[in-house]
Amino acid sequence: MNRNEQQILKIIKYAPSIFILLLSSFITLFFYFEKNNNFIKEKNNIQNNYIIENKNIINNEVNRVYNFIKQLEKTTEIELKESIRNRVYEAHSIATAIYNKYKTKKTKEEIFEIIKVSLNDIRYNQGRGYFFIDNNKGVKLLQPPNKEIEGKNFYNFTDTKGHKFMHDIVEIIDAKTENFIEYYWKNPNSKEDGSKKVSFIKYFEPFNVAIGSGEYVEDFEKLIQKKALEYIKLVRFGKNGYIFIINYDGVYLNHIREEFIGKSARANNDTVDIEKVLRDLISISKKGEGYYPYVQTKKPDTNLPTQKVSFVKGLNEWGWIIGTGFYEDEINKSVKQKEKEVTEKFDILMKDIFVISIFLTLVLLIISIYISKFLENKFNEYKKELKSKQNILYQQSKMASMGEMIGNIAHQWRQPLSTITTAATGTLLFKEEGILNDNILEDSLIKINKSAQHLSKTIDDFRDFFNPEKIKNEFLLTDTFSDTLELISAQFNSQNIIVIKKIEEVKISSYENELKQVLINILNNARDELKNKELSKKFIFIDVYKNEKYAIISIKDNAGGISEENISKIFEPYFTTKHKSQGTGIGLFMCEEIIVKHIKGQIEVKNVDFVYEEHQYTGAEFIIKIPLF
Repeated sequence: MNRNEQQILKIIKYAPSIFILLLSSFITLFFYFEKNNNFIKEKNNIQNNYIIENKNIINNEVNRVYNFIKQLEKTTEIELKESIRNRVYEAHSIATAIYNKYKTKKTKEEIFEIIKVSLNDIRYNQGRGYFFIDNNKGVKLLQPPNKEIEGKNFYNFTDTKGHKFMHDIVEIIDAKTENFIEYYWKNPNSKEDGSKKVSFIKYFEPFNVAIGSGEYVEDFEKLIQKKALEYIKLVRFGKNGYIFIINYDGVYLNHIREEFIGKSARANNDTVDIEKVLRDLISISKKGEGYYPYVQTKKPDTNLPTQKVSFVKGLNEWGWIIGTGFYEDEINKSVKQKEKEVTEKFDILMKDIFVISIFLTLVLLIISIYISKFLENKFNEYKKELKSKQNILYQQSKMASMGEMIGNIAHQWRQPLSTITTAATGTLLFKEEGILNDNILEDSLIKINKSAQHLSKTIDDFRDFFNPEKIKNEFLLTDTFSDTLELISAQFNSQNIIVIKKIEEVKISSYENELKQVLINILNNARDELKNKELSKKFIFIDVYKNEKYAIISIKDNAGGISEENISKIFEPYFTTKHKSQGTGIGLFMCEEIIVKHIKGQIEVKNVDFVYEEHQYTGAEFIIKIPLF
């Protein structure tokens, strides 16, 4: 053995034991000081944590009630509209039945009077709901609560907000349809000149009129408020937790003490300086939400004064303060109990750490001695085989990498070489025909130069593919597609392929060169498929947009799609539907490798049916998702 191998054997013999002793000592001391520091911090932070925890609890409870009210308002409004619509449908059915019964027996005027009489006395929603009938001139033909306005034209009538709502009704009649409308109308149960009303209007064809009914929003809100308060009364949490509701006039709408409900908080006087507390609570609620500490003169279970922290949230559309709180005296009790528990746990934990540490140290020492001897015996066997295996694996890896690189380079070089050949032979042909001019020569030389640069760049790109030290850069996808399409435009033009682009200004941070290789490969595959199809128009569609996480690239064609038996294999290595002379099957496999493993994105393919310029097409769609950053 040489000196290095002897040193390795000494390390194998003694290093594990020394390492285990040092590690065990270090871990034991680390755990001791760590747990001791945590113990001190925990004792210092217990009160703060309890305050934060209780703040989170009351915050969650208030927001839960607030969200319930909002959901209740939403669902109740849906139910209300559905109820109005169903009522109008019932009235419409009644009118239809009357018309069908008498249409051969009575005049239309007589039938209409029967319908009016039938609908006039129908009421619902505790007597608030009724039916009205209007014609397409804006004339009120039936208005049960205000019979004096029947026969009058309201077409240009404006409500208190200046809205000519009869125009909406006339539009529904003219369109022979149905819909909801909103306007302001006199509510018999309100002192206001005009109250917001939601009505449902349905066209009645036999008389070219509209039958409608509605409900006032303020009546609807009273219903919601009643349901909300019934729910809030049942909310309890913790030991004494409840939700209080105070309106912006300072009147309790809900409280744990029933005697407070309906009375002014000023009269109850359950806080020190009640006027200031109410002003502050109303101010916080009108702005949104917030915490507020104050002294409550009587705690519910003790009737003693105590410090309280409340969280309030404003429901401004109703003028409500939704709030709850916690008492600091309960926190102090909990803190003392928690400190006692923490101290006891710390003492037990330290004892356990020392016992476990000693036990594990002995066990690990025994294991390390055994492993050292085992490794010493195996060392000589492994060192002979290791070098031979390493050489074989290195050669295999090297040959596989070189073969894959050469295959990919050959696949990617075909198009640029074709461009160079086409430009060169085209120039020669123009010269032989005597029509070569400077513009044609310059254009051909530019194409040859660009393609040659692309060939060189392909080598660099594929060399970088095997280099782990790749560097990301920020770039616009509009620029990337501009460069990509410029390289392949000649082949597309020669095949009369039209590229339809819809590319948003999306900036990403990624590997632009590798992405270009993917785009070129997909676009060339689409070109090859279109080239083999007899189509009047050949399209490739490129869409680029983004969502919160990804830049999304969609590339589709109208070449008829990929067969079902092949679409699931499209990204497999060496799979190809082309002749051997046209492809190796590495292209789309490498596309997936680049997108998934390098760019950390996603790529998929599917067949799609779509319509463009009123024509139905079928084709393959590649969708690439790239992280924005």
